[in-house]
Amino acid sequence: MLEPLNEGFLSRISDLLLCRWTCRHCCQKCYESSCCQSSEDEVEILGPFPAQTPPWLIASRSSDKDGDSVHTASDVPLTPRTSSPDGRRSSSDTSKSTYSLTRRISSLESRRPSSPLIDIRPIEFGILSAKKEPIQPSVLRRTYTPDDYFRKFEPRLYSLDSGSDDVDALTDEEILSKYQLGMLHFSTQYDLLHNHLTVRVIEARDLPPPIAHDGSRQDMAHSNPYVKICLLPDQKNSKQTGVKRKTQKPVFEERYTFEIPFLEAQRRTLLLTVVDFDKFSRHCVIGKVSVPLCEVDLVKGGHWWKALIPSSQNEVELGELLLSLNYLPSAGRLNVDIIRAKQLLQTDVSQGSDPFVKIQLVHGLKLVKTKKTSFLRGTIDPFYNESFSFKVPQEELENASLVFTVFGHNMKSSNDFIGRIVIGQYSSGPSESNHWRRMLNTHRTAVEQWHSLRSRAECDRVSPASLEVT
Repeated sequence: MLEPLNEGFLSRISDLLLCRWTCRHCCQKCYESSCCQSSEDEVEILGPFPAQTPPWLIASRSSDKDGDSVHTASDVPLTPRTSSPDGRRSSSDTSKSTYSLTRRISSLESRRPSSPLIDIRPIEFGILSAKKEPIQPSVLRRTYTPDDYFRKFEPRLYSLDSGSDDVDALTDEEILSKYQLGMLHFSTQYDLLHNHLTVRVIEARDLPPPIAHDGSRQDMAHSNPYVKICLLPDQKNSKQTGVKRKTQKPVFEERYTFEIPFLEAQRRTLLLTVVDFDKFSRHCVIGKVSVPLCEVDLVKGGHWWKALIPSSQNEVELGELLLSLNYLPSAGRLNVDIIRAKQLLQTDVSQGSDPFVKIQLVHGLKLVKTKKTSFLRGTIDPFYNESFSFKVPQEELENASLVFTVFGHNMKSSNDFIGRIVIGQYSSGPSESNHWRRMLNTHRTAVEQWHSLRSRAECDRVSPASLEVT
């Protein structure tokens, strides 16, 4: 009795190992369990396998049955089956021998596929629609670049000076022999106690002879040089030395102080521009020297001889003028305040300039009224703080223009023209137009603004009102 029991026990274990689909009651394989009713309640899923029996397992089952029947018929006597009243087989009728188990396992191992082929398709996420369009990955294409593409760039257009890259690689001797613009002697030192930078302009030598742009220069053998000093990028707060007459080796010996914190001074670049003064023509820039202050010891200070290099700015600026405009609609009065000017063009070699401002009201293309400030002697940074009032009805305000002209007072001859701007209907530039619009939008409120002076020819070209005044 023990041998069949052991054989049946081993058979059940083999059934559990070979197939994970079992019956709850008889523990037989799913395809051999005929003792139980085939219902969904009696079948239990014990693993992640499909409901259908694999084909290789069905083939092996049929072959095993043939082998088992032959073996049991010859060696082991069959146990008589006793049918239950409901027609089901008992569990003892399905017991197998040990030899049958060994043969079955070997046959299954030989017929089982080594590695099943799995077809994995990509999961597509998106909104389901009636028309499904496959999404194809974009192909990265390499753009074609012609060989001469980068040759079309002109680096000189993106630099402040045309030869800045070449100059950086040259020594002072090479720069002097290449451009022949002379040399400049200067020094710098920072005062930590008072927080200011002192720049000393000492002298220059070997300056080139003057260049006449319009043929009006009388002395073509000697220059009248002076030096303008500023800390880039701020070019508005600049300093200027006196003019040295008729010399190519000027000695200045002048000191200038810039109130600036030490850390800010290290971010600036010292720019020294040597200019040739001409009373009867425009001033000509001889050359310049630029020194980044981060590259020098400001506290210790030092002296340098630097060769002048060409400047992209051939003409010097004419200066700036600070104005205030205010209109009173109830009184029909246009009030103008001349506050100050700075860095005006020097018109006298010996004592700078004696500047004054002339204000002229033009209605349409007709000169209506002229007024002027007092002149201040020997300065290029005058403070006026003078007010003027013009009667302009509100209906005529849109056709009005104000012409501001800065002159250098001259007692021996006609006054020297320095610069001009036009504000109003025929403004001389965007800055002037903006100032006029702000004044119209804010009545009874004074509006201040700085303006850069322009040449007479430039104002005459863009403003008809400039042609109506002298």
